[in-house]
Amino acid sequence: SSSSSSSSSFYNSGAHFVWIGTRTKQLDGAHTEYFRGIDNPVGIKVGSDIDPETAVALVKRVDPDNQPGKIVLISRFGADDVHTGLPKLAKAIQREKLHVVWFVDPMHGNTRKTKNGQKTRDFHRIVSEIEQTHTLLKKYDQHLGGIHLELCGEDVTECVGGGATGDMMVSDNDLSKNWKSACDPRLNYGQSIELAYQVSALLAQDSDYSKITANQS
Repeated sequence: SSSSSSSSSFYNSGAHFVWIGTRTKQLDGAHTEYFRGIDNPVGIKVGSDIDPETAVALVKRVDPDNQPGKIVLISRFGADDVHTGLPKLAKAIQREKLHVVWFVDPMHGNTRKTKNGQKTRDFHRIVSEIEQTHTLLKKYDQHLGGIHLELCGEDVTECVGGGATGDMMVSDNDLSKNWKSACDPRLNYGQSIELAYQVSALLAQDSDYSKITANQS
């Protein structure tokens, strides 16, 4: 961290975006204490492993002044659990009038292993969690402000599903064909483009853009 020459603030300048992860978000932990002392926007990953009241306490501890844009809550419940876990959390954030930004991480909550023990992620589950998160947040007068994805511009075979045609569809049996990741499975070029189109269509349903284009046609 370094101090600002024009103020007494301290910033972490070693990353484009810093966050408190699943394993380090204890209220009295060193990671939390460190983030209290910097003025960067701070992400906090939230999912089924944290109850709403603890999440609220963590937000208040890192950002006691409730600054708009200071805290980014990164939802990562998984496609199967987001419909039960996220509403409780969104309701608690709404009740406390906390000015957070909502992101969704549809990657980590949807990781699974194949019969051969290979780690992968299903394209349709990634899309499902994004759509569910977007819809659920709207019910509590909040909106999805960003999406965290792990992807690359190559035709790797790490995530299954997706593909506009059957020839492009990646199955469990295809994973070994072009696996390049040193860690987690990433969306490939085709899957990334397809996801971008699906998210664009989802957002257009609720934006003023659809009204403008309708009036111009």
